Amino acid sequence: MTLTVNDLRVHYRTLRGEVRALDGVGFDLADGEILGLAGESGCGKTTLGKALIRLDGRMRHAGGTVTLDGEELPLSDDRAMNAYRFHKISLVPQYSMSALNPTRRIGRMVRELLASRGVSVDTDELHRRLALVGLEPGVLDRYPIELSGGMKQRAVMVISTLLDPSVLIADEVTSALDVSNQQAVVGALTGLRDKGLVTSMIFVTHDIGLTSHIADSIMVMYAGKLAEKAPTKILTTAPRHPYTKMLIGSLPQVGARYADKPLSGIAGSPPSLLDPPAGCRFRDRCPLADRQCAEEPPVVEIAPRHTVACWKAA
Repeated sequence: MTLTVNDLRVHYRTLRGEVRALDGVGFDLADGEILGLAGESGCGKTTLGKALIRLDGRMRHAGGTVTLDGEELPLSDDRAMNAYRFHKISLVPQYSMSALNPTRRIGRMVRELLASRGVSVDTDELHRRLALVGLEPGVLDRYPIELSGGMKQRAVMVISTLLDPSVLIADEVTSALDVSNQQAVVGALTGLRDKGLVTSMIFVTHDIGLTSHIADSIMVMYAGKLAEKAPTKILTTAPRHPYTKMLIGSLPQVGARYADKPLSGIAGSPPSLLDPPAGCRFRDRCPLADRQCAEEPPVVEIAPRHTVACWKAA
């Protein structure tokens, strides 16, 4: 396994108390696998991505372990994590188009990043990687404002993968793009994996429809916990968790007549993670909830590679 996450708990420090953004999440990521990470806003997707690379100073590692290529990551030690960032695990951040320094040319940013990691620039290799994502070498002489949104997104992808990380976390990399640019970015991501420039990938998104076109498996999160994880085809065609079913049922379908089958949303809202309720965190919104759901459901493997945290799914 490339990555093993076991009972990971991460809290955010706030003036009102600690927010339990991740509360006992565990999963495996295999070599060559692209894992789609889906769920509503606030479910913990971005927090999970950030926690694996330790980029947010408000975070507190409250427990659990993360093992990458057989080596446990020092998540509690920000300085010690520098040896792993970009080398072993890398991140294409949410709104990465705004992450580029507007006062620096792209080429200068690349040189400065590599110098900070003790690595010099291989110009031929850099040009080859730009070509893989459909960019000309001339972008290195441009400022970010001179590039389109899709070009900036792909430039960040190249920068984030220059050191061939074992795991790449792509956080909402298509959310601000039009459909044609989404396709270009998704194609570039899969190309990075297929060319062996990254070993495995976590694709963070709220869009299960888009995720199904790139991911080998999908993990759905809800209120800081894992709800369901399965191979993509199984999860999208035969989900077992009520939340996954409702999430997929709320997606529009091409060619569907909604006069006959109107879209249905999910009533209510997720619970506060300052003081999360006992038991299943989805029970206040779940049409199947009963008294048993007042107890927290265990994560159970109901079929090979298919795990669910729900009393009604067994």
